Amino acid sequence: MWRKQILCRAAVALWLTLFCALEIRSQIQEPVKSVEDSVFGGLVKPDEPGFAALIRIGGRTAYTRTEGVTDLHAKTKIDAHTNFRLASFTKQFTAMAIMLLVHDGKLRYEETLTEIFPDYPAYGKTITVRNLLNHTSGLPDYEDLMDAVEKTKGPIWSPQKQIQDAEVLELLEKENAGKFAPGTGWSYSNSGYVVLGLIVAKVSGQPYGKFLHERIFAPLKMNHTIVYQEGKNEVTNRAYGHSKEGNVLRETDQSSTSATLGDGGVYSNLEDLAKWDDALRNHTLLSEKEFQSPLTPVKLNDGSQPHWPLEPNDDNLHPGKPVSYGFGWFLDPYEGHQRMWHTGSTVGFRTVIERFTEAGGLTVIILSNRTDLDPEKLALKVASFYPPLR
Repeated sequence: MWRKQILCRAAVALWLTLFCALEIRSQIQEPVKSVEDSVFGGLVKPDEPGFAALIRIGGRTAYTRTEGVTDLHAKTKIDAHTNFRLASFTKQFTAMAIMLLVHDGKLRYEETLTEIFPDYPAYGKTITVRNLLNHTSGLPDYEDLMDAVEKTKGPIWSPQKQIQDAEVLELLEKENAGKFAPGTGWSYSNSGYVVLGLIVAKVSGQPYGKFLHERIFAPLKMNHTIVYQEGKNEVTNRAYGHSKEGNVLRETDQSSTSATLGDGGVYSNLEDLAKWDDALRNHTLLSEKEFQSPLTPVKLNDGSQPHWPLEPNDDNLHPGKPVSYGFGWFLDPYEGHQRMWHTGSTVGFRTVIERFTEAGGLTVIILSNRTDLDPEKLALKVASFYPPLR
């Protein structure tokens, strides 16, 4: 009798395993078949700058597609190892670095700018690390400050003479006040993430790029992901950025702000970012509990939900609309489904990561070395074909 029971249980377990495998396979095959042509078909010509796209379901890579070339000179084909500038996609790595320092006991989320940088002016006394992470600091926009300086002193920065992180801090230290009192408003802040990068360096005692390599990239075997600094390291398998001028694509790889680090200085590729996705899923670097606060949408001091500023600009994606942001991630749901996501936009590049954290988990990553593609729109179109999200 006991042998029959064991055999019966074994048969049931095998059937359940096969059923689950077939169910996962069907969930993978249907969206993949649908997106091949309807989403990615005909987007770029083979000899033009293009994109690399990755779809992962349940922690498994379901589909990879690469199209186009890394640049218009060598015309090397883009593949899963091609490194793209991530732009603001970088912010999640900066946030992770800060979280690791908090984990180490070297930093507190409630620590203020003046505690970390004693020479920072008085308006930094109430700006906390948490404010910087969730864009409620009210720090002035360093690009606006650059423009103001150049209006009085003439051209200073260019793609050949780029502003550095230390110069950003100097510009901020010359101000007497922020855009609003910390915690009373929300404004997407590249300044905040440049400062966070500087905090990583100061608190850790290591350059920002070295800290990220030793604590994030190397442990996850993201072997070709780097914080790029011209003259100090090289990007292997590098894609160069391009923009359309009229109907002509031209290389537009660098700008006067391309050397800042914490807000957008990482280069990576599909192969490495799949490992990043695994680490987030499996809580490899930090525990699930340590992620609870970072993945909780920020509320303003009065308990209200923040909104994008009313004035449109390049960093204001949805003027006047509600916004959900944690530490380095947007958190607003899509069609009622929970997700964590971020885009990246800089001269010559557009990127996106969309991680749907329910229904088995769908991750879509798209990296593009041309600015006339919209990876966010493409990623959400992919999501629309995934059965659990319909």
